[in-house]
Amino acid sequence: MSIALAAPHAEAVAAGERAVARGGNALDAALAAAIMLTVVYPHQCAIGGDLIALVRAPSGETTAVIGAGTAPAAIEKVSSAWSSMPRQGAHSVTVPGMLGGWSAIAGLGARHGLDAALRDAAGIARGGVVVSAGLARAIDSRADAILDDPGLRGVFAPQGVVFGEGDSYMQPALADTLDRLAVDPTAFYEGDVARAMAAALREAGGVHADEDFAGFRAELLPALTTRAGGRSWSVAPPPSAAALIPAVVAAGIDGDGRADDELLVAAAVRGVAARSAHLGDPRSSAVDLEALLDLTGTARESAIRESAASGDTASVVATDDDGWSVTIVQSVYFTFGAGLLDPATGVLFHNRGGAFSLEKGSPALLGPGARPPHTLCPLIVEDEENLVIAGCQGGRAQPWILSQLFADHAALAAPLAETLARPRWIVGDVDLGYDRLTLAAEPGVPAAVLHAAETQSIPSADLPALADVAGHVQLARRTPSGLEAASDPRADGRGIVIPV
Repeated sequence: MSIALAAPHAEAVAAGERAVARGGNALDAALAAAIMLTVVYPHQCAIGGDLIALVRAPSGETTAVIGAGTAPAAIEKVSSAWSSMPRQGAHSVTVPGMLGGWSAIAGLGARHGLDAALRDAAGIARGGVVVSAGLARAIDSRADAILDDPGLRGVFAPQGVVFGEGDSYMQPALADTLDRLAVDPTAFYEGDVARAMAAALREAGGVHADEDFAGFRAELLPALTTRAGGRSWSVAPPPSAAALIPAVVAAGIDGDGRADDELLVAAAVRGVAARSAHLGDPRSSAVDLEALLDLTGTARESAIRESAASGDTASVVATDDDGWSVTIVQSVYFTFGAGLLDPATGVLFHNRGGAFSLEKGSPALLGPGARPPHTLCPLIVEDEENLVIAGCQGGRAQPWILSQLFADHAALAAPLAETLARPRWIVGDVDLGYDRLTLAAEPGVPAAVLHAAETQSIPSADLPALADVAGHVQLARRTPSGLEAASDPRADGRGIVIPV
């Protein structure tokens, strides 16, 4: 048996290799890599964050794992006085869903539990990690926030000066927490780790109770599978925005099934409005899935007041000869999340709650126990010969990134490295640092893309080559002739095929 694995950091890939050496399958390899990423790529994902994943069983059944956390039960005691949703600090923190998501993935078909992978990550956290190029860019972009928070400062600026590329940082408190969870993973939601996190958030001004953590469970749902361009697209249902991927593809191809750049850009612009109008948590509000798939709607709020992102998400993909496949997309939302790291547990908290709306009638309305709309978009796309497993970093641009990569009918069979190296475009607004909806393009995108922006009456902006905001995509592919994997050149990772 062989296992194809890709992740955005070499140490995460090495952790996956060690999981395979312990007898693991694709799910074990991906989980080990995902757990390690919370140690070596903390600006993009941390155990205090969320995940959304897809797991494909050998039978062909695909399950969506929604490890998306919920707002505290007492949130309305403070939110009634707000004029806008806090984007940082304790009130932006929902219950972290990542550990629950990992446990759910393992339960769907992994050969082992999480204990060995958690101990492996603890050893790296305790021994020290070299700051990669991507992490260095993120530290530089959030230097003030790091220096302002005692927990972040203790890890990334212990001498009062933030670390740079090549420096080493250690996370002893996180290592202790990971070792504790290796013995008893329930401690994260119902034990001493949960109580410590809730207390830290209350000390920072939050209204989180122990019961908010104890009540969390990851949700398992059938994947949303639809046809577009002669291929089958499996994505996670809401609160994930992933339904926009096949929607944009369907609207972005011509009558012969070929990708049309102008149609794709127009579809992405419609997708921005559809997401704003219709995406939220189906468990707490009315979510119009058909409107998302049809790209219909008028934006309620053209810009969520985000800061420009230099990295907020990380993905891991894997597939094996036995037929298991998985894509895990996990996140702290903004770079370094809420800007809060609990010194006692070493847990860095995300700020997913910042995506809630305070507008009455919005499907993303903040409420007790609600989940915010999610940018995380795991994808499995296939035709008669190719099964491609994809995950992406890229904030709210994830649907446009993945749709442009695979919209063309020939894309699934193209060399993976070539697909990842192609220049990309994205559309966004304040999340990209612009005051209005803008198309941002790397050098070398087709002229038709820029013409499409002009046709849509939106400005264009230049990105540098291989820009972080254009996404860190991880890919694995299974064909009748074997397995392949590739990691985005915009990240610090690797794609490998591990012989067993």
